[in-house]
Parts: sequence; C-alpha cells; structure tokens
Amino acid sequence: MDTNDDELLEFDDEQAIAYILNYIPQDLKSKLSEDDISYFLDVIYEYYDSNGYIDENSVEETTIDEEAMMDFIMKTIRKEKIISLTEDEVQLLLEAEYQYGKSIGIYDEE
Repeated sequence: MDTNDDELLEFDDEQAIAYILNYIPQDLKSKLSEDDISYFLDVIYEYYDSNGYIDENSVEETTIDEEAMMDFIMKTIRKEKIISLTEDEVQLLLEAEYQYGKSIGIYDEE
C-alpha cells in the first residue's frame, strides 16, 4: 500500500453506507435506504463537528459522550423528520458506524 503513516485516515461514505447496510439486522435494513443512511451519517458528523471532534489536521484521540451523542441524534432526527428511528435502532446504526470506523482504523477499542 502506498500510504504514508502520517496521512489521516479517510472515511469513505459509500463504503460506510454499504458496511452499515450489511451490518444491521434485516428488519432495520428493510426500512432504510442508502439515502437514509447517508443522512444518518451526516447527523453523526454534525454532532462530531459541533463538539470539536473533527479536525482535518489532527489525529488526536478523544472520548465521545455516547449519551450526549444519542440525545443530539434523537433531537435532530425528530426535528427534521427525514427518518423515523427508535433509540434502539439509532444504537444499532451507531454500532454499525463504529464497526466500520474500527475496520478502517479510525476507532480503537476502549
């Protein structure tokens, strides 16, 4: 592989969507489109960005407040009404997004 260790890891939305759709249970998969997953990822990124977790020039480790993140996501999706999910479904999607991030080296286990 021609990557330099100093390069920042790239999160590929298309790969993430495919990974998430493959990871989540069939009943949840049947109610969400690729666009829905893309929107969900956008909400996650919005949370990361608004809390200073995304810095293009940094690879510092950080700990994410999962409860605050869940609250933000639930408030956002209820307000915007683009997708309708329960907290359990959001948790499944967050787990799938986390597993994708781990698979490409963005996240480490705590």
